Amino acid sequence: MPLRFISYHTAFIIALVAFFSIPYPSGTGTDEVIAATGFVRTWGYVCDRLDIPERNRRLGPIYRKTFRLPKEQEHDIVSSTKISGPRKTALLTSTDPAADTSVAMGSTEAPSPRTPVFFLSHGGPNVMFETEHPAYSKLQQIGYAITHEVKPKAVVVLSAHWQGEPRIIEVNTAEGMGLIYDYYGFPPEYYEVKYPNRGSPELANKILGLLSQAGIKAEGVRRGLDHGVFAGFRCAFDPDTNPLDIPIVQVSLFDSEDPDQHYALGRALSSLRSEGVQIVCSGMSVHSLRDMRKAMMLSARSPGASLLYATTFDEALKVAVEKPVQERQKAMAELLKRPDARQAHPTFDHLLPVFVAAGAAGDDEGRQTWTMAEGSMAWGQFRFG
Repeated sequence: MPLRFISYHTAFIIALVAFFSIPYPSGTGTDEVIAATGFVRTWGYVCDRLDIPERNRRLGPIYRKTFRLPKEQEHDIVSSTKISGPRKTALLTSTDPAADTSVAMGSTEAPSPRTPVFFLSHGGPNVMFETEHPAYSKLQQIGYAITHEVKPKAVVVLSAHWQGEPRIIEVNTAEGMGLIYDYYGFPPEYYEVKYPNRGSPELANKILGLLSQAGIKAEGVRRGLDHGVFAGFRCAFDPDTNPLDIPIVQVSLFDSEDPDQHYALGRALSSLRSEGVQIVCSGMSVHSLRDMRKAMMLSARSPGASLLYATTFDEALKVAVEKPVQERQKAMAELLKRPDARQAHPTFDHLLPVFVAAGAAGDDEGRQTWTMAEGSMAWGQFRFG
């Protein structure tokens, strides 16, 4: 605990000092916005070098206090600023004119009586470009099933890359705020990716009401879509070949590692399925960036090999999800106590979305539709209902 505390605040001080030497983009507005943009550019890089867990990287209150910004303006900054130059950053965004379109829910086809729930293992941003990777075609198949079989009138999505507060959920109320390029060190084309999308304040407000009815504190914010959404959606719903021409509303996770809390979050959203809304939860069945170098060394010796926990934990997740519904929540919660759990997920942010999916499934059974262990990762895809 003391080491994590010191590391976090050390990172904050280093990033705070570093932003003074970074050239800020022109045309961003007030001096506060310009300064905040420079600070954001260094944050993820510093955190990675100090091995700060992802769930502890929220700039949140300390960020707003430092720059005297209201909470909604924090999201506006990371959703309206295009930064050129070296791409070593945690949050880069671009706006897309296609995002400013109608937000009314609706489709030309009648939705299914009750939509299924999907958990997608979304991979990194490279999944959008590695079209020969097996996961790319699997995501395409899921997307095709949603657009051609389910035919929803809107999508509600929860991503591993957005946590609210420990007891507060955040809901994106924006009509369209572009994309958040929440990765660094990739080739320039990774920061030029576009994904046309539009939000729905109407649906966002309905979600806020449902959460309130369930006793879950929630608030509306304005932000873009992170890569936990657009990377997987770019494969599943290619704008040219399989467009998802319906509103997308993103909802945060809790900033906690409580599996039952996230199961209850899914349960609170479940009724949307009866209104033709597709719930998609995005994470990874196994996700250990910490062991990527070890995994690459193993692959160099034995092509196609993966670390043991990438198989054992992935299989345990499958067994838990496919338990009878009355046993599922307990079985899934027990996963976090396994000896290999912290190997497979040094932090649980990429695992928790599957708990939301299972909660949203209600009495519907879950099943793994495909998986593949790869190095220190696993690509388990799940469908409920």
